[in-house]
Amino acid sequence: MLTLFHAPRSRSTRILWLLEELGAPFNLRYVTIRYMDGSGDGPDPANPHADKKVPALLHDEALVTESAAVATYLADLLPDAQLAPQTGDCDRGAFLTWISWIEGEFGPAIFGRLAAGAGSPTPAPFVAALRRLDDALANGPYLLGERFSAADVMLGGTLGWARDISPMDGPLPAYLARLAARPAFARAMARDAAPVDQAA
Repeated sequence: MLTLFHAPRSRSTRILWLLEELGAPFNLRYVTIRYMDGSGDGPDPANPHADKKVPALLHDEALVTESAAVATYLADLLPDAQLAPQTGDCDRGAFLTWISWIEGEFGPAIFGRLAAGAGSPTPAPFVAALRRLDDALANGPYLLGERFSAADVMLGGTLGWARDISPMDGPLPAYLARLAARPAFARAMARDAAPVDQAA
């Protein structure tokens, strides 16, 4: 059985969305975390993540943490959903590259842009990252061309919390609209926050 340890409006929201896309049964356990703005109730002893962060995925006895690892693990675990090219597929390299780039390059570029503040020159890494995304999306509706994958879930979730600093025109807004129109995205957003009567 799959169990996702999740905190609302966090990095684990992308994994919740991915699980909805995969269509596999899973348990959703809400845990508390300390958010970057200082809000939140802090570490939750029920969270199995070594650093009490999210996402944390428990698959039977196997614990997987860190977003890129969890996304790759799940997409490979459930190949019938076709959200990850398998080893030997010509798109496998691009898929792994995007998954790693989103976490290792794009995320830090976003934080650099936010740290610069409004009215400051846009940092070069953020400009370069947006150019790379524009170039990729010019070749198809998704990062792998016509092929929707877990990499799009990861990117879409990342862009979701960077909406205020994202371009208002060009390929990215249309890309986000395509992603938001997916039924699995709507299901995930409906489950993102814990029910009012459920303790986190």
